[in-house]
Amino acid sequence: MKRFYTAESVTEGHPDKLCDLIADSILDECLKGDPEARVACEVFATKGTVLLAGEITSKYEPDVLAVAEDVVEKVGYQAGEILFDALIHQQSPDIAQGVQNSMESRKQHVAGEEWKMGAGDQGVMTGYACSETKQFLPLPVVLAHRIVRELSACRISEYIRGLLPDGKAQITVEYEDGKPVRLDTVIVSCQHAEEKSQKDLEREIRQKVLRLALRLLPPDEDTRILINPSGKFVVGGLDADTGLTGRKLMVDCYGSIAPHGGGAFSGKDATKVDRSGAYMARYIAKNMVAAGLAEKCLVSLAYAIGVAEPVMVQVDTFGTGTVCADDCLAAAIPLVFGLTPKQIIDHFKLQRPIYSQTAVFGHFGRKEFPWERTDKVEALRSALL
Repeated sequence: MKRFYTAESVTEGHPDKLCDLIADSILDECLKGDPEARVACEVFATKGTVLLAGEITSKYEPDVLAVAEDVVEKVGYQAGEILFDALIHQQSPDIAQGVQNSMESRKQHVAGEEWKMGAGDQGVMTGYACSETKQFLPLPVVLAHRIVRELSACRISEYIRGLLPDGKAQITVEYEDGKPVRLDTVIVSCQHAEEKSQKDLEREIRQKVLRLALRLLPPDEDTRILINPSGKFVVGGLDADTGLTGRKLMVDCYGSIAPHGGGAFSGKDATKVDRSGAYMARYIAKNMVAAGLAEKCLVSLAYAIGVAEPVMVQVDTFGTGTVCADDCLAAAIPLVFGLTPKQIIDHFKLQRPIYSQTAVFGHFGRKEFPWERTDKVEALRSALL
């Protein structure tokens, strides 16, 4: 059976990603001064304006406007041409009491540090892994991120002259019987200087970006390669588009192949299970596949605000399970993994300022992040075999 799957990635200069990067940089600054800071920061950006909004409760509150200006400059825009403003207040005391004192500890008198902290929000979080790449990610996702990484590196190093910060890539891969077999379509849109020749730009993108980025699945004679298909991309960034945190959820995760729970990551501290729960779900799914228990695995976790224990743990192996049924795999998860917010935070050490690193090029498939470890393989096998 033939199917097509598509994934997209964007550079740090894309307005939405710029907003994610600012939000996570503010979170990092808060955590440097107070590891227990509660942060839910949103960023809106448009031509000439960057607006910061949200809740910060911290013993140390950084100069958020200075952080935002610094990020904008580092990405490659002129902060002096932008008006920055902030509308920040403290976390709701109703939410804070549920985070600090979970329902289990308040009403059920459950003892233990892992039960004291409740989830900072409700929702469902998903994690996905598959065996088709060494990153345990779908191949289109890996290729899309590789293209924008190379595009960004070529701009910063001036290996390609005339590139500007805004850019994106989209990859469509043809699958047969669930396996990637050929590269169907490659789309690259990259902002450039007015004087940059379109012919030179296309030639350099093909030679200096795509040749390296697509080594895992090189184009064939029928692969469509579209570079700046609109014909010109001089006006970009905040002059051309509006940016907002949390608007690139599928870029952050698994492309079109796996579902998403809907909660954004950037700007949120780890008590918000939108973020920490998604990291744990990915960690579980990756260890399931690495243990040989399935070729594909989707893990779903659902939480209620103020409650420590998840209200749902579910597994879907899409018929690729090798040991037992999906409900059997789901039953093994609490035996191996700590699923309360406190356990997740402690296991991954999520009170560290690591989040600006996650904001661009995807939150998954990168070995520097602790939720990408496969150190629960033997424990899973022992629990199931």
